[in-house]
Amino acid sequence: MTMTKRSQSHTSRLSPDDMTEGSFVRISSAISLVANIVTVAGLVIVVLQLYEGQRITRSQTRHELASTIVSILSDTANNPQLASVVYRGSRGLELTPVEQFQFEVRSNALLRFWEDVHYQFRMGLYDQEEFSYHRRAWAATIRQSKGFVEYWCRVRPLYSPAFANEMNGLLPPRACTANGR
Repeated sequence: MTMTKRSQSHTSRLSPDDMTEGSFVRISSAISLVANIVTVAGLVIVVLQLYEGQRITRSQTRHELASTIVSILSDTANNPQLASVVYRGSRGLELTPVEQFQFEVRSNALLRFWEDVHYQFRMGLYDQEEFSYHRRAWAATIRQSKGFVEYWCRVRPLYSPAFANEMNGLLPPRACTANGR
C-alpha cells in the first residue's frame, strides 16, 4: 500500500512534459499582464518626472528673470547719476552725448530683458498670466517714457521679429512715424 500511495503522489506532480496547453497559455497570459502593468507604471513614473522637471525649469526661469529685472532696477535706484539720466531721458529732456549713451545702454538692457521674457513665454517656460503682467509693465513704461519710445523706434530692427511685433503693438498709434521712423 505504501507503494501505491507513493506512485499516486508521484503522478500528481506535473513535469514540464505533462503541462497542458491551457496551463501554458494561462501562465503566459499572467506574465504578459504583469509585464504590461510594470510598463504602464514605468510610463506613469516617467510622465511624473517630466512634469516635475518642467515645473522646476519654469521656476528657475522665473527666478532668473526676476533676478535680472531686480538688478536692472537696483542699478538705477542705487546710482543717483544714472537715475537722473533715466528720468531726464525718459521725459525727452536734453542729455549730454555721454548721458545719451548711458540712457541708450540702459534702455537696451531693459529691452533685451523684455525680449528674453517674451522668448521664454513663447517657449512655454512662462505662463500666460505671468506674461500678461509683464506686458502691462512694458505698456506702462512705454506710456511714461518718450525717450524710450524714440530709442525703440530707432533700434527695433535689431530685435527678433516676434518681439518687435509684440512691442509695436504696445506703442501709441504712429509713435514711430512721428519723427519719420
